[in-house]
Amino acid sequence: MSRLVVDNVSKTFGSTRVLDGIRLEVPDGSSTAVVGSSGCGKTTLLRVIAGFENPNAGSVTVGSEVVTREGFSLPAHRRKIGYVAQDGALFPHLTVGQNIAYGLNGGMAGRRRRQEQVRELLEMVSLDPSYATRRPHQLSGGQQQRVALARAMARKPDLMLLDEPFSALDTGLRAATRQAVADALRGAGMTSILVTHDQEEALSFADQVAVMCTGRFTQVGTPEQVYAAPADLFTAGFLGDTVLLDATLRGAFAETALGRIPVQADAPAGAATVMMRPEQLVAQAVSQVDPGCATVRGVEFRGADVMLTLDLDGRTEPIQVRRVSVAAPAVGDRVDLEVLGAAVAFTDAQCATAADLTSGTARALPARDALSAV
Repeated sequence: MSRLVVDNVSKTFGSTRVLDGIRLEVPDGSSTAVVGSSGCGKTTLLRVIAGFENPNAGSVTVGSEVVTREGFSLPAHRRKIGYVAQDGALFPHLTVGQNIAYGLNGGMAGRRRRQEQVRELLEMVSLDPSYATRRPHQLSGGQQQRVALARAMARKPDLMLLDEPFSALDTGLRAATRQAVADALRGAGMTSILVTHDQEEALSFADQVAVMCTGRFTQVGTPEQVYAAPADLFTAGFLGDTVLLDATLRGAFAETALGRIPVQADAPAGAATVMMRPEQLVAQAVSQVDPGCATVRGVEFRGADVMLTLDLDGRTEPIQVRRVSVAAPAVGDRVDLEVLGAAVAFTDAQCATAADLTSGTARALPARDALSAV
């Protein structure tokens, strides 16, 4: 059963349509990441689900209960939905334990039971129970976000909404906090939606990724599907670096400047653009008898790996290749290229659609007849 069903939801502010016929299903106990650039409608979607905004059309169902439909909207406080904002929004005058207990119902259990629940919730978000006596200002940003999650989980919501909760953290703390939050939600079997503009965060956090552009989803699927088999060039370029090549498709292969490359099973026939990820191209040092096919123009060191900028023989536009940094080639070296896996082919019409999507919302894609990396 789907814990959350968003059916054909639209939302306008004045003459601006922010959400345009959004459809999304999140299965019970799973996580979905909604990823897109600033202003694409991600937070508005979250606010509609939470009950902070009413849609102009469509419905939202949580479990078996319709919480929003035409002419009806269940108040936010009655939706059994947890919400964690970007800044955590902890009460500064309360201790950590008091912040978490704020979300608990006292009932007949009394003070001792609430203390036990606070301790359990702190352990669930990977914080020692001793943190219960601290104040929010005594915590790091990542610890504050974990406390905010524990407070939201205290009410045992049917659905947890996370609105850019890690964006204010530095890189190392962000990764650790993200993992701790993901583990806590999975351990509790809780259904969740993460809104983020960070592609890596979306791909690593969720069971399902929904890519948004100008109020619409361009693709919804598993992280592996949307990254390795994007539905269009906008989705491909937004989720990571790409290498685009002109091609002529013949059956299961494409003839390109790199030679014959396998493509996806349902590839269109004739002229097309093929897309690969930089890590699909393996740069190999050439032997004395192998002249190679490219010259290294630049090497960008990134720690564990490097990004090589290569001049391909007979082409004016460079391409980029990612490889491990150990024994990487240097500027001026000659290399040969091996293609791993299959490329994804797009028709000219699909390329034009992608260009329309990126207009005013993201970086422009290269010209159809260029060989380049985005």
